[in-house]
Amino acid sequence: MFDYSTLKIIWWLLVGVLLVGFAIMDGHDMGVGTLLPFVGRSDVERRVVINTVGPHWDGNQVWFITGGGAIFAAWPLVYATAFSGFYWAMLVVLWALFFRPVGFDYRSKIDNPTWRSVWDWGLFVGGAVPPLIFGVAFGNLLQGVPFQFDAYLVSTYTGSFWQLLNPFALLSGVVSTAMITMQGGSYLAHRTEGNIQARTVRATIGAAVVMIVAFVAAGFWLQSIDGYRITSVVNASSMPDPLSKTVVREAGAWMSNYAKQPLMWLLPALGILGAVLTAVLLAMRHTLSAFVASSLTIVGVIGTAGASMFPFVMPSSTSLASSLTVWDSVSSHMTLGLMFWVTLIFMPLIIFYTSWAYSVMRGKVTAAYIRENDHAAY
Repeated sequence: MFDYSTLKIIWWLLVGVLLVGFAIMDGHDMGVGTLLPFVGRSDVERRVVINTVGPHWDGNQVWFITGGGAIFAAWPLVYATAFSGFYWAMLVVLWALFFRPVGFDYRSKIDNPTWRSVWDWGLFVGGAVPPLIFGVAFGNLLQGVPFQFDAYLVSTYTGSFWQLLNPFALLSGVVSTAMITMQGGSYLAHRTEGNIQARTVRATIGAAVVMIVAFVAAGFWLQSIDGYRITSVVNASSMPDPLSKTVVREAGAWMSNYAKQPLMWLLPALGILGAVLTAVLLAMRHTLSAFVASSLTIVGVIGTAGASMFPFVMPSSTSLASSLTVWDSVSSHMTLGLMFWVTLIFMPLIIFYTSWAYSVMRGKVTAAYIRENDHAAY
């Protein structure tokens, strides 16, 4: 069994892996939904687009559910504080996600142009809104969230929903939305051909350019934002107590980890170069390689956010000592240990059956396929 401090680091990494897995797998079908109204000009073309992800989108939700469950079990204080503070934002995500199951299952059941158009835009909302909100949430984490703990570790959120929509957070939302759109476009270009593929390639290259510009702008902006730094001695093996530390805010603190570990610069470099490579490969119609490059971009972008904030997970702008970190927001030693072995067993199974499902249903989705399977296809 690993010691307590090691398990805390392991679960910081595993939560990051789950977030990356969610962005890659569930992100590409959200990206396809975002592009749906723009790359499909006719009903048949839009059905082609929908059927590229129709058989898989609900299976990809396992990454979303597992990620939320892991945060609940491994970081209970983060889960409770975040879902209280970001309550209305999470409801917006939930309401947007409602459009996905209904849209996929019922969109083509009625042969009515108005009905189908409404659900096309519903799938767009279900694909575009969650990445935007998740990006806004990360932008607020980097600036600090207005909450505090009392002596009984009961958290109180002192902000509002509209405060979340500040300029830096919205820029982070642009990064997230463009990144997920690029991911979905790379996948869609790989599964389609002809005019749909051509439109998808153009839109995805545009998304890659927006992602690069917004990501670089956010990086420069981050250097002027007051980051957080622990000034007291940290006992990584002690039981969690967020109020036992002292924290200061200072300009450039989020960049200090890069000074200590220069290899961390590979993460933002991967985020930028991956997006550039995605655009180049798509222009050359190397679609599968472009999807891999887009996935590496996600690793770079999410890794950059996590590495910049480490060891902070949810900093507090109201009470600096209440800031939650890798060391003091976790569950017990036994809980983290049991979860680790469960993850070690089930994550390979998830990866195996997901790979099998995609290998069975690989290949291009064409208009001819839709016409031949008019009553069976999505």
